[in-house]
Amino acid sequence: MRLNRGVVQPWWRDAVVYEIYVRSFADSDGDGVGDLEGVRSHLDHLVDLGVDALWLTPFYPSPMHDHGYDVADYVDIEPVFGDLAAFDRLLSDAHERDLRVIVDLVPNHTSNEHPWFQAALAGGPERQQYVFRPGRDGGPPNNWTSVFGGPAWTLDKDSGEYYLHLFDATQPDLEWRSPAVHEKFRTILRTWLDRGVDGFRIDVAHALYKHPDLADEPAAPVGSMMAADRPAVWDQPEVVGVYEDWRRITDSYTGDRMMVGEVFLLDARKAARYVGPSRLQQAFNFSVAKADWGAQALREVVDRGLALFDPPTWVLSNHDLPRHTTRFGGGETGRRRAVAATALLLALPGSTYLYQGEELGLEDGDVPAEARQDPIALRSGLPGRDGCRTPMPWVAQDVGHGFTTGRPWLPFGADASERAVDVQRRDETAMLATYRQLLVARRTLRPHLGNAVTWLDPAPDVLALRREGGLVCVLNTSERPVEVPCSGDVLVATQAGACVGDGSLTVPPVSTVWLREDPTHA
Repeated sequence: MRLNRGVVQPWWRDAVVYEIYVRSFADSDGDGVGDLEGVRSHLDHLVDLGVDALWLTPFYPSPMHDHGYDVADYVDIEPVFGDLAAFDRLLSDAHERDLRVIVDLVPNHTSNEHPWFQAALAGGPERQQYVFRPGRDGGPPNNWTSVFGGPAWTLDKDSGEYYLHLFDATQPDLEWRSPAVHEKFRTILRTWLDRGVDGFRIDVAHALYKHPDLADEPAAPVGSMMAADRPAVWDQPEVVGVYEDWRRITDSYTGDRMMVGEVFLLDARKAARYVGPSRLQQAFNFSVAKADWGAQALREVVDRGLALFDPPTWVLSNHDLPRHTTRFGGGETGRRRAVAATALLLALPGSTYLYQGEELGLEDGDVPAEARQDPIALRSGLPGRDGCRTPMPWVAQDVGHGFTTGRPWLPFGADASERAVDVQRRDETAMLATYRQLLVARRTLRPHLGNAVTWLDPAPDVLALRREGGLVCVLNTSERPVEVPCSGDVLVATQAGACVGDGSLTVPPVSTVWLREDPTHA
């Protein structure tokens, strides 16, 4: 394993991480579901793109009610995805290509088919490892609702008690006040670290401990992962102790192993509490993924991220959120805005997380009601998250678009042929080419850049910053070209027409330009 680029600081502080939603990335055996061998067969796409690491969504044995986030065994592989030998081949090949591998860990809940929960239902000592409570007034213990819609409690008819599930009824919540749960997850972490993984993405990292009183809460929105501020339910003070314990474990291994928390709290100050020298190395700053298009809105979330997180993380899309091409308006407008916003984030210090297909400019697919599989759609009647999970189109002129030789588990988006990888590889002006240019420039500049960021103020609809070391990044959110006073060499522009002359930079409409500044004008 080479993984040696001469970087002094830990690799994760400024990595570009590519999220792979395994079910939708590449299918190697024709069953219509992506798998680990499919991921391995396309590692060179990630190398060509220029990312530093990949994050794999859950591949563990699971009945797939929530497509792998209902785990039935934390230390094995779901047969639809492969086996442990396939995982080892993927890990080895990724490391040979200098790609780090982050795996998903789901500590808030298990599948109801997990042996632990089955033993709990049978009255064994494992019952203390889940949240069972007697009912109240002929109904559930309190008024908590599931993030996926409906009540957060399901009756265990044999005992007459209810069990808590903040997500689907097939995902019973673990009781983290049980020492046995802590010990089991220490073993799980060590199992995968011993196998050679480079890090963990922690699912709903803020939710492990519930308020001990289990008191009623004001009505909370449902059907959205962004139903975040629920102080009676999660984000309890004890939860950071879990990550302090886990940090001691990851730090005991060589190779700068890391953890990034999915801390779905819109108050970035609360999310930042999870990160520190003895806690998680990173936590996602989801306020970025909720920001509206516009210079002021983007500056506010960038300022907040730079001020609160060390290092900051930047994410615009993932498997739970609408693709930002869609969120920013869709079509050509959405694509121009999406790549311009991504270019802004890639210019900043910290780690940027990309979601598969965003380098192609994919939009959310319009999945018909009868084809939806997301439990949010099934429980609440809302569209759910299937639209952002449609399969990757590798080949334009193919029924399965190079993703599968069978029937895909979800239909392709309407833009699959137009945005396919093979089409964009032949087009030097395509979004894929722009992403490559951005990531090559970032990697080239990375050893020379510091973390200090200074804002410039050239115009109301323009965001311009200077990063220590000579990089100037200018985002024009308006529909007209703008002139920005600066001098240097254009490194990357997300749209054609950027040029420098007479001490000013011309920035095309709805685009971002990176400039290597003339040191005499810095």
